[in-house]
Amino acid sequence: MDMIEAPVEIARTEAARSEKSTPTSSGEFLSFRLGAEEYGIDILKIQEIRSYEPPTRIANAPAFVKGVINLRGVIVPIVDLRVKLGCEAVDYNSFTVVIVLNVKGRVIGTVVDSVSDVLELGPEAIKPAPEMSCSVDSACITGIGSVADRMLILLDIEALLVSPDMGLFDPM
Repeated sequence: MDMIEAPVEIARTEAARSEKSTPTSSGEFLSFRLGAEEYGIDILKIQEIRSYEPPTRIANAPAFVKGVINLRGVIVPIVDLRVKLGCEAVDYNSFTVVIVLNVKGRVIGTVVDSVSDVLELGPEAIKPAPEMSCSVDSACITGIGSVADRMLILLDIEALLVSPDMGLFDPM
């Protein structure tokens, strides 16, 4: 490589890396728990939070799709994020809730262990997610939020739910 081209190539590589790892912008996030981990999703994606009620099972559905519920006349698929993200199994209890989301014009429910609170995170409180191979597609983790002694894994819930392996949306 020519000495003149080297800085340009390095600049392009750094720009691509920073573009990929730019954390989500600041805003309000609903924090919830799956086991010992705390996650956060953009509050603007949330339609409502409901207590867990066993859904009607759908034959041949993937294990993470628990079934469907009738929510005021709308049939809503229920996805267990604990199963989808490869967490250990746990019994549902009085803290288990369904976060009802509006994703690309479709209503989808996600089962989580519990919800904590709504946190406002500024850009200084959000760090880029580390690169690693794990059960969650790294494109679905938008950053790591930190508030006092708490760390939240910030999820792009829309990217997670519209991924082809979920089967909730028709491939385009």
